[in-house]
Amino acid sequence: MATLNIPPALASPRDDAMQLHRAFKGFGCDTSVVINILAHRDATQRMLIQQEYRTIYSEDLLKRLSSELSGKLEIAILLWMHDLPGRDAIIVRQGLLPDISNIEAATEVICSRTPSQIQVFKQHYHAKFGVHLEHDINLYTSGDHKKLLLAYANTPRYEGREVDNVMAQDDAKTLYKAGEKKLGTDEKTFIRVFSERSGAHLAAVDYAYHNMYGKSLKKVIKGETSGHFKHALLTILQCSENPAKYFAKIYLSQVLRKAMKGLGTNDTTLIRVIVTRTEIDMQYIKAEYLKKYKKTLNDAVHSETSGHYRTFLLSLLGPNQ
Repeated sequence: MATLNIPPALASPRDDAMQLHRAFKGFGCDTSVVINILAHRDATQRMLIQQEYRTIYSEDLLKRLSSELSGKLEIAILLWMHDLPGRDAIIVRQGLLPDISNIEAATEVICSRTPSQIQVFKQHYHAKFGVHLEHDINLYTSGDHKKLLLAYANTPRYEGREVDNVMAQDDAKTLYKAGEKKLGTDEKTFIRVFSERSGAHLAAVDYAYHNMYGKSLKKVIKGETSGHFKHALLTILQCSENPAKYFAKIYLSQVLRKAMKGLGTNDTTLIRVIVTRTEIDMQYIKAEYLKKYKKTLNDAVHSETSGHYRTFLLSLLGPNQ
């Protein structure tokens, strides 16, 4: 668990709420105060601050923040103020809607969560947006990608680590027949296996496949499928082996690098990764980034951002190492 740089003298949520209210008053907003408080409070503290704010001022803190802040800073702080399932709901909804459309991000969230996490974020989704997740997947995605997301979001899977090796070998044979062995690909079979099996079981299928046919499932997926469908299958597979390692190290350091490379910065991605991983595995992402790109993540973010937005992201990232 990453630690936030929480100030030594912990302020009470009530004091924080009152300080924020003072920062909003008068002409313009004292943004530095807002960042200084919120960037250094953990999830529980942020929730308590929201409750206190509502109690004292009969006003929703998120609505107030939204009216006081703007641009990228507003997006980042509002996402930060939500709990994990709430964030998942927002990222998936924005990813699916055609005007923003970031199908990769929506796919990444759905396909990297456990069945119980999916259940909770589906409830948040419905409460927040008044529609069921399945409705939006149906509306905004297509083909095999749609079928896989629907199956994955709706199938209760075993979450333990026990595996039936005979069944794993059977699944490996089934996937071989559905992919490499035939002309074309039987996508239905891939969807069934990948949406119904536990993470530990899929890792065992991958191992069995490699033993039997001398090839990793990752290679098979890359050769047999394409587009968003391929991305979804790979996310499920790689999270099954070691979600923490795959996510933090390999995937997210690359995503961040890509967001900051070349002309312009992909701020949506930058905000999404930094805000959602700060309290989970940011120290691993930072270490991997430094190892891979010979530059600290803090330095990269510093050179690609500016103003209060930069201050906020760097506060979340913590020490420059």
